[in-house]
Amino acid sequence: MLDPRVILDSDKLDLVVQRLCHQLIENHDTFADTCLIGIQPRGIHMARRIDAALQRLVGERQWQYGVLDPTFYRDDFRRRDQPLRPAETRIDFLVEGKQVVLIDDVFYTGRTVRAAMDGLLHYGRPARVELLVLVDRRLSRHVPIQPDYVGQRVDAVISEQVRVEWAGIDGGKDRVWIVQDAPAKSSNAKPKSDA
Repeated sequence: MLDPRVILDSDKLDLVVQRLCHQLIENHDTFADTCLIGIQPRGIHMARRIDAALQRLVGERQWQYGVLDPTFYRDDFRRRDQPLRPAETRIDFLVEGKQVVLIDDVFYTGRTVRAAMDGLLHYGRPARVELLVLVDRRLSRHVPIQPDYVGQRVDAVISEQVRVEWAGIDGGKDRVWIVQDAPAKSSNAKPKSDA
């Protein structure tokens, strides 16, 4: 079994967030028609971090901000051993004609993002949808979706898990790990951070 290894420590993660924010600023200018939407359950932590960093860089929030739970839009939500527990969706605006940036922590198979795009359509038809992710596991895609903004790309094998820890939520420090995945109890089991 391979030892866990840190691929982003707290300092590097801060730099990644700053870089992603500058890319958003470059592409969205005034943010007048932009919405940032964090994907539940773990993408909301990355979305909060991006939202706060953008406010520090450009002043007050000029974009709309929400969170979306794609649980019931997933193609596998009925195939689990345990019932899924939905999280909060909070989008108190329409996305009709807007530039939407979906935000997640780990981009793995793409199924969570596909489900989030389906759920997003209940709030209108966006002019454009972009995807921002902290970590892109690029060799594991099940659907033809690619992120527009990537913090870190990793080539992890199927037996490895990318685990994101957020200070104040998961414990001590902000960190991104690659760990050897424990044998699954069920073929429908899903790792905590990988989406």
